[in-house]
Amino acid sequence: MGYFTLLFTSIGLSMDACAVSISNGMCFGNIHKKQIIWTALAFGLFQAFMPVIGFIVGSAFSRQISFLDHWIALILLGFIGGKMIKEAIEELKFPEACLTGSKYLTSKILFVQAIATSIDALAVGIGFAVMNVNITYAALFIGTITFATSILGSNLGKKFGEMFKQKAEILGGAILIIIGLKIFLEHTLL
Repeated sequence: MGYFTLLFTSIGLSMDACAVSISNGMCFGNIHKKQIIWTALAFGLFQAFMPVIGFIVGSAFSRQISFLDHWIALILLGFIGGKMIKEAIEELKFPEACLTGSKYLTSKILFVQAIATSIDALAVGIGFAVMNVNITYAALFIGTITFATSILGSNLGKKFGEMFKQKAEILGGAILIIIGLKIFLEHTLL
C-alpha cells in the first residue's frame, strides 16, 4: 500500500472520530485543552490498536483468501464508507439535539465513543492482512492522523457547532469507498 493510499485511508477512518469530536465540542461543557488532548489520545490509540487486532485475525486466514483480497477490500471499505454516508445523511434529514443527557464528557462516555469510532478500523485491519500491509507503520499512521483530526474536530465543535458533523462523515465515507474502488481496480486491471 502506497503512502497516499494509506494517508487517505487514515483520513477516511479518522472522520468518525473527528465527527464525534465536533459533537463533543458542541455538546459538553467541560471541553477545554486538557479534555481535547485526552479525547484525541483515546480516539488515536483505539484507531491504531483496532487495525492491529484485525490484522492478526486476517493474517490467520490470508493464504486461504488471498485470491479474493481486492474483493474483500472493495466490500469492506465500500460497506464501511457507505454506512458512514448513510448515517450522516440520515442525521442531516433528522437533526437531533445532543444525544447524551450528560452535560460533561466523562471517561466512560469517552471510552465507549473510542470503541465505537474504531470498529471500522478493525475491518480495515483484516483487509491490511490480506494485502500484506506493514501493520506497525499503518497503525501508527492511522493513530496519528486520528489524533490530529480529533483535536481539530474538538476545536471546530467548540467554535462552529453542528454544521460540520455530517459533512465530515460524508467525506470520510466517500474517501473509504474511493480507496476500496482503487484497490479493486488496481488488482483487476493490472
